[in-house]
Amino acid sequence: MNDKPTHVPEPEIANELASGNSALDARDFRNALGTFATGVTIITAMAGDGKPYGLTCNSFASVSLNPPLVLWSLGMYSQGLPIFQNASHFAVNVLGASQQALASIFAKSTIDRFAGVDWKPGLGNAPLLAGSVACFQCRAANRYYGGDHVIFLGAVEAYSYNKQEPLLFASGGYGRFVSANAPPAAGS
Repeated sequence: MNDKPTHVPEPEIANELASGNSALDARDFRNALGTFATGVTIITAMAGDGKPYGLTCNSFASVSLNPPLVLWSLGMYSQGLPIFQNASHFAVNVLGASQQALASIFAKSTIDRFAGVDWKPGLGNAPLLAGSVACFQCRAANRYYGGDHVIFLGAVEAYSYNKQEPLLFASGGYGRFVSANAPPAAGS
């Protein structure tokens, strides 16, 4: 059995969608997308040279319950693209509200994002980050080309979660979820 994705790239479709001929203002479109709050994840994989690799990502979404599938996307020109294209597995580490500093570290292009980070190897040696509120260990099932991104489809082979508060991202900043049903804070 081959664990490598088998999807053949469709560059002509990707080029058509990423033609840059859109009538939409790119900055304003990004601002509009920023009104949609997302969770914050760090996607991890083991590089071919045996070094862990990870990056902050908020394009994570569920696809299917049966079979269990998830997706995330990565820019075509990301330095980590070859690592994820060649990895048999990746992990989606959903960050907790107290992990904003970790999200910031993995969002930057630094030499060693894993310096001082507590992690253990998961399936395919994809790093599982300590303290995450959820972790989805995925076999790289397929990838698709869409505009200036590659969409990675993962078959979830294992997962874990706790009931801690997740970290959110909206309008260019990190935040927390406040339930409409939550009792008012003391002194309000």
